[in-house]
Amino acid sequence: MNTNNNNQELASIRGYSRLKLKLISCEIFFREIGFLLEQSPHEIEVEFMQKGLHDIPTDEMLKRLQAQVDEASKGNYDAIILGYGLCNNGLDGLKARDVQLILPRAHDCITLFLGSRKRYNDYFHANPGTYFKTTGWIERDEIAEELKQLSIPNQMGMDMTYEELVAQYGEDNAEFLWEELCNTEKNYSKITFIEMGVEPDGSFEQIAKDEAEEKKWRFEKIAGDLALIQKLLNGDWDEDNFLTVPPGCTIAADHSERIVRIKPSG
Repeated sequence: MNTNNNNQELASIRGYSRLKLKLISCEIFFREIGFLLEQSPHEIEVEFMQKGLHDIPTDEMLKRLQAQVDEASKGNYDAIILGYGLCNNGLDGLKARDVQLILPRAHDCITLFLGSRKRYNDYFHANPGTYFKTTGWIERDEIAEELKQLSIPNQMGMDMTYEELVAQYGEDNAEFLWEELCNTEKNYSKITFIEMGVEPDGSFEQIAKDEAEEKKWRFEKIAGDLALIQKLLNGDWDEDNFLTVPPGCTIAADHSERIVRIKPSG
């Protein structure tokens, strides 16, 4: 891959006063993207994907996203932008067809909600055992039945209740299975609500606070940062925060602070 040619092509596209973009995004960003779209100087067509794709096997998530990218590649877009992080390696292997792909350098959506990898890493290390909540996580908590059936927890029996385990495996076995497989919250002790400034009222914060109280966990509210999402929509795709994937190339996971890299065609 010729990096200089790629940079020149990207600079040329940025030179246009108004771009035609296709956004493929997890619906968890619905409110944030809806708010920021009005501020973008570009023409953006939006396709929201169901929350819960990161819970199904990665090859199935990749297949669904690739189908959306392939369909969008038939349109006359300057770029396809992705409202996703690497998301449990679900974007590892996603290929750009005839239109370049742009995605944030982020492990998951929390980086986008907090505005930078550094802020996410600092908070994560200072607050182990934290479960994050936003309006999107709360109001779109219901996962489509079809995705539930495909989810890894469902296939492994990790979504069974303790009573269901007892009925199927007996009490002694149920206790072991619950602690080892099903009690997915055992490593958490705190809920942090990220306030993004798009909340209609305080009801979502209260839901998060009530859940923390019910679980006997600590609760904290912190301010979110729309900067990364806004850059994505505004076409401000600096190399430090975004990966630009030229046509014919593929997204690959990078086990460094860069998170994602380009895998050339062939």
